[in-house]
Amino acid sequence: MAEPATAAQPRALPPPPAALRWIVVAVFSLAAFSSSYLFDCVGPLARLLSVQLGFSNADIGLLQAVCSLPNLGMVLLGGIIIDRIGERRSAIIFASLCLAGAGLTALSPRLGIMVAGRLLYGLGSGSLSVAINTAIAKWFRGVRVSFVFGVSLTISRLGSLASQTSPAWARWAYAWWRGPLLLALAAGLLCLLSACGYWLLESRAVRRYDLGSHGAGGELVWGDLLKFSRSYWLITLLCISFYAGIYPFQTFAQKFFIEAHGASASRAALLVGIPTVIAMVATPLFGLMVDRIGHRARCMALGTALLVPTYLMMAYGHLMVVPMAMMGIAFALVPAVMWPSVMLIIPQAKLGKAFGLMALIQSLGLTAFNFMIGWVNDAQRAGEANPGGYRLGMWLFSGSVLLGLGFAILLWRRERGPDGHGLESASGRRRAPEPPGEAVTPLVH
Repeated sequence: MAEPATAAQPRALPPPPAALRWIVVAVFSLAAFSSSYLFDCVGPLARLLSVQLGFSNADIGLLQAVCSLPNLGMVLLGGIIIDRIGERRSAIIFASLCLAGAGLTALSPRLGIMVAGRLLYGLGSGSLSVAINTAIAKWFRGVRVSFVFGVSLTISRLGSLASQTSPAWARWAYAWWRGPLLLALAAGLLCLLSACGYWLLESRAVRRYDLGSHGAGGELVWGDLLKFSRSYWLITLLCISFYAGIYPFQTFAQKFFIEAHGASASRAALLVGIPTVIAMVATPLFGLMVDRIGHRARCMALGTALLVPTYLMMAYGHLMVVPMAMMGIAFALVPAVMWPSVMLIIPQAKLGKAFGLMALIQSLGLTAFNFMIGWVNDAQRAGEANPGGYRLGMWLFSGSVLLGLGFAILLWRRERGPDGHGLESASGRRRAPEPPGEAVTPLVH
C-alpha cells in the first residue's frame, strides 16, 4: 500500500563560505573607512577654517558636534529600520545621506551651510555603523566575532588615519579650505559604492546560504529596551564616557599641538595619527586574544585605566609621543572588546535596536563634549598666545574617562558574579535566558 504523500520539506541552506564572509567584511569595511574619513575631516581643517574663514573654536566644535546631534534619535530609528528591512537596503539609504552631506559641506564657506551638510552626514553615519555591526553579527555567527570586528575596525580606522594625516600626504589640498572637503566628498562617493556592492553580494547570497533571520523584530517596544540587562547598560555608560575622551579630543588635537606645543602642521597631523596607527594593528590582535582567553570586562577596565592620565601628560608635559601611544593602546583594546560584548549579551533579533540605542547615548556624549570643549577653549582664550588655556579642557577629558573606568569596574564585578553573561569566559557561552518563543543562535561557540 502506498504511503500518503507528504509536503516537501524546505531544503536547509548551508552557511556562507569563509571566502564570501571575508569579501563582505572587505566591502562593508570600505563603507566604514569612508564614513570615518568624513567624520574626522574637520580636525585637520580646523586651523585653516580659523585663519581663512574666521571660524572660532566654538564654530569648529559645532561642525563636529552636529554630526552626532542627529544620532540622538536617528540611530535608534535606524536600528528599527535595519531590523525591519535588513542591512542591504538600510546601508544604501544611510550611505546616500553621508554622500549628500559631504557635498553640501563643500558647497559654501558659510557656517550655516556647512553645519547643514555635517548634520545631513550625521543622519546617515551613525545608522550606517549600526548596519555594519549588525551585518557582522549576522554573517559571523559562531566565528570569532571579536577578531572579525577588530579587522573591520582596523579598516575603518584607516579612514580616520587617512583623514588625520591628510595635511601631510595631500598638502596641495590644504592651500584652500575647500580642497580637503573635496577629498571628503570623494570618500562619500566610495561609501555609497561600497553599500551598493554589499547589496549585490547579499541579494545573491540570501538565496543560496543560511544568513539567519532578517526583516523581523522591527517593531519598537519600549519595554524591550528597558529590559536589556544591567551589563548592557554598564557597557553603554562606559561607551559614552570613553569615546567622549577620544573623538572630541581629536577635533581640537592638531590645533592644540600647533598652538600649545609649537608643532608644525605636518608633525601635528602625524601625532594625531599615532593612536589610529596603533589601533589599526592592535585591535584585531586584541579581538583574537579575548576570543581565546575571555576576560572581556577586565580588558575594558584595563584599557580605560590606561587612557585616564594621557590628557594631563599632554597638558603639563612636553613629550607627546608617549601619551598618544598610550591612547592608541586604549583605543584598540576597549572597542575591540566592547562592541562584540554587546553581540554576546543581546539576541540577534533585537541587536539592531540595541546598537542603535547604544549609539544614541554615545552621540549624546559626543555632542555635549564637542560643544563644551569648544566653549571652554574659547572662554579660557586658548591659543598660541595662551597655551595654558587648553588645560581645563584636558582635565575634563580625563574626568570623563575616569568616570568610564568606574563603569568598567562595576561591569567586571557583575560579570564575575551569578548574573554575568559569560564575558569573562573564553567561549562567552553563558547568556541571559532568551524571551519565551525566541531561539537565537549564540554568536560565539
